[in-house]
Amino acid sequence: MPLNTWMALTTIASPTIAVEEFAAITRERGWGFAVSGDTKTPADFAEDGIDYLSVERQRELFGAYADATPVRHYARKNFAYLHAIAQGAGIIVESDDDNRPYPEFALETERRVSGREVSGADWINAYRYFTDDKLIWPRGLPLDRIHDLGEVRDGVTVDCPIQQFLADSDPDVDAIYRLLYREPFHFDREATPLILGPGAYCPFNSQNTIIHADAFELLYLPAFVSFRMTDIWRSFVAQRILWSQGKSVSFHAPTVFQERNAHNLMRDFSEEVVGYLRNDEIGRVLTALDIDGLATGEALIRCYEALHRIDIVPAEELSLVDQWLAGVAAARAGAASA
Repeated sequence: MPLNTWMALTTIASPTIAVEEFAAITRERGWGFAVSGDTKTPADFAEDGIDYLSVERQRELFGAYADATPVRHYARKNFAYLHAIAQGAGIIVESDDDNRPYPEFALETERRVSGREVSGADWINAYRYFTDDKLIWPRGLPLDRIHDLGEVRDGVTVDCPIQQFLADSDPDVDAIYRLLYREPFHFDREATPLILGPGAYCPFNSQNTIIHADAFELLYLPAFVSFRMTDIWRSFVAQRILWSQGKSVSFHAPTVFQERNAHNLMRDFSEEVVGYLRNDEIGRVLTALDIDGLATGEALIRCYEALHRIDIVPAEELSLVDQWLAGVAAARAGAASA
């Protein structure tokens, strides 16, 4: 693992057991660790090895962009990404404060992934390839597509600068699943990676994800959308742009287990409804875009402009995308000159 690896997460709590364990890993492996706070994060947040970005420090570092980003929103995590990039990160490993690492957490980071490639459908339930137990689906998958599997080709190697690793115990599922099933769930930890073929969408999240430097622009979390959809809609945009570049997203066996923070499931459900109703439409709109040959930043702008035209994001989001891209460019320039 190269030393220019950084972890990134956001929290509104004092350091949890998971954060303490991640901090121990980063110290042991020589990584950086950036944590974005929010207005509810305790003022005395501190943990050895963590570079903590309070809301005030975010404003000092990122100025107008930090001021324009809503508080009490998961998108404050964008500032942890920018800070990591400014420190010269070549890989960003992201998680949440309620996902506890297995010993093999983030040890596998080779960007050329060999495994099973799935295609032949526009939506894929990737979770089904990591269990023979029962039906389970990721948060953000259209409900009428949870049985879709596609066609599998073994022995494929693809450039995957974004890699989603799964979570055991309480995986990232939607409120409907959690209202139906309460028992812990474990995936097959020996399962081979699954690579999404071009045109085959599956939501990926921000709970256990590895991102390589040339895909850093795709880390952008939209800020004027539902908390339960921000990383999901990010994932659809990222997949579409990677396909235009001959790259893809891969899914891997779990390397964390989630001890989930307290949630109001009915409130989660209400924030997911827009996804249940419109995620299939979003996929179709993004697929129809002509973005081949565009630089990643320009493609990102085109995708969010398309989402604005169908009233998924407001005009304020487009301004934040511009400021995000300017922030990434400035962070890279600062790292290069350091």
